[in-house]
Amino acid sequence: AMNRVQLLGRVGQDPIMRQVDGKNPVTIFSLATNEMWRTGESEVTQGGDISQKTTWHRISVFRPGLRDVTYQYVKKGARLYVEGKIDYGEYTDKNNVRRQATTIIA
Repeated sequence: AMNRVQLLGRVGQDPIMRQVDGKNPVTIFSLATNEMWRTGESEVTQGGDISQKTTWHRISVFRPGLRDVTYQYVKKGARLYVEGKIDYGEYTDKNNVRRQATTIIA
C-alpha cells in the first residue's frame, strides 16, 4: 500500500507551532493549489473562458528538524513544494460537534 501526496502551491498563512497535552509539538500552515482549464467551444484554440479552482490543504509537520525549519523560514505567499501522506481524522469542536479533518503530514 502507498499513501503519498505531492503538492506545489502558495502558503496561505504564516506557520504556527502548537503543542497539545504535553505531546510533541507540530507546525501547521495552509497551502493553496490552483487548477486552471479552458472552457468553451474549443479547448485547444484561444477561444473560450479560463476557469480556475483553488484547493486549500492543511499541512502538519511533526519531524523535529523539519518542523523547526518550517516554523522559522516559511512565510505567507511563499511558493512551496510539500511531500507527505494524507491523514483523515475526526475531532470535536468547541460546540461539541464532531467534525472531520483532512491533513497532509509533511
